[in-house]
Amino acid sequence: MKAIRNWMQPFRQSKQKWIPTVRNKKVPKWVLGLLFLAPSLLGVAVFVLVPFADVVRRSFLDAMGKEFAGISNYESVFQNEAFQLAAGNTIKFILICIPLLLLVSLVCALLINGLKGYQEFFKTTFLFPMAIPVASVVLLWRLFLDRNGFFNEGVRLFGLSPVDWMNSEKAFGVLVFTYLWKNVGYDMILWLAGLAAIPKERYEAASVDGAGRWQTFRYVTLPGLRSSVFVIGILSLVNCFKVFREAYLIAGDYPHESIYMMQHLFNNWFVSLDIQKMTAASVVMAIVMLVIMSLVWYRNERSQE
Repeated sequence: MKAIRNWMQPFRQSKQKWIPTVRNKKVPKWVLGLLFLAPSLLGVAVFVLVPFADVVRRSFLDAMGKEFAGISNYESVFQNEAFQLAAGNTIKFILICIPLLLLVSLVCALLINGLKGYQEFFKTTFLFPMAIPVASVVLLWRLFLDRNGFFNEGVRLFGLSPVDWMNSEKAFGVLVFTYLWKNVGYDMILWLAGLAAIPKERYEAASVDGAGRWQTFRYVTLPGLRSSVFVIGILSLVNCFKVFREAYLIAGDYPHESIYMMQHLFNNWFVSLDIQKMTAASVVMAIVMLVIMSLVWYRNERSQE
């Protein structure tokens, strides 16, 4: 033991010397915080901010990337029919999916939170879709939704005509179902974390005051979940753009027009090396996302004041 203490002595001495040295210099807290954040900021700057600044620069250049083209690239993007179709489908998908996802996952979280047992079992069950690889999901959908799949075989048994799920207007419903099926469990866990953060004393006070279930939910649970809505909403918005993998693997580069999303458009422009349109559309998309997130954040901050 004496040998170990002697071996550790230099490290103890170096630690005791280092802490007073920093304190004596009275380094401001914001400088220390900045030093701790420096590695992350450097990574974001190198891999995100600098490349995006180059995208903004290229969006104002011509096809050769040498002469200033003004806003002509943006005009060609807004006049492009494929962009109008993809933007409309993406906005429609977001407006339908996010409210549905928030509502369904909140209901599931409330039901599981009210259970006295089997909570872990149901959490695992709802999270199971996230563990399935995308390729397996695509194979599963083809088995069920192909023109000769299980669903259409069942339809034929009742004497009805089969449905072409992925090459008709119903493809949009399939994509919405896929998004909900894959993300309900994830959002449900976030809602459960928000519910666990609400002090139990509030529920006890509401019970003493004679509040019913709806009044308790309206005046205790919902106000307690305000801080969770912003995070869950933003994560759901980000996950909206991840459903492209399923749509792409099922329907390919040019799916039915009802599920032709912005990701399809960017992929096709990238394959054809249409850099000008792609950079201009990327800047427009980033601005729209920034505005949406700023409005949600501002609304969330105002509601907490």
